[in-house]
Amino acid sequence: MTNITHSHDYPACCQPDNGSSLGINATLKEPISADGTPVLGESYTVPARCGRAVRLKAGQVIKIVNTHGTQVCDTWLFNSEDMSEFLSMEHARAHCNSIIPKAGDTLFSNRRRTIGTLLTDTSPGIHDTLMAACDLHRYTNLGVEGYHDSCADNMRLALQAIGLRSHEVPQPFNLWMNIPVKPDYTVEWLPPVSKAGDYVEIRADMDVIVVMSACPQDIVPINDLNPVEVTFSVHG
Repeated sequence: MTNITHSHDYPACCQPDNGSSLGINATLKEPISADGTPVLGESYTVPARCGRAVRLKAGQVIKIVNTHGTQVCDTWLFNSEDMSEFLSMEHARAHCNSIIPKAGDTLFSNRRRTIGTLLTDTSPGIHDTLMAACDLHRYTNLGVEGYHDSCADNMRLALQAIGLRSHEVPQPFNLWMNIPVKPDYTVEWLPPVSKAGDYVEIRADMDVIVVMSACPQDIVPINDLNPVEVTFSVHG
């Protein structure tokens, strides 16, 4: 694949939508199963810099574990019957009256329907709902030359690996990402404040595809400059 080294080379003009990846990594060849159906209770790994997609039926719960305590996990929920409906952080913020959901809060879709519920959060509760998934534009603007793994591509590849596609990359729920807003409304990019083994549990309130990316960001310190794996399991 041709490396794209400048943001103006991003081939948006050549794509019918925003659903095509701009590179390849192990995500594409390592789905948890052919269609993303999990073995209930089995622990799965989202390798460092990669993504995974998993199917949940309404009422099932996904437990996502920050194995080392230092890793951000970009997380998406899609309606498995209609991929154009997905967890929308701008709608969730309005419903929760907060920029960070807390345990017990429902998560709304872009159609203002309940798509999931954040049941449990053992971390200090610092997550991000403001920042877009990292992508080629982001790394190019940070001075990276050539291709760099990204959460946007991890989402696209994880879906492709189980035979699905989204026409866009929605705003993710950036688990454990620490982006404090300062009094002057600027932000900082800081390492997570979670500890090893902290986890969240999210219940699917409709049949969904959950996509996770162990964020590959290694230019700013949101992963302590050292991307590592996270783990997850699904329970009935």
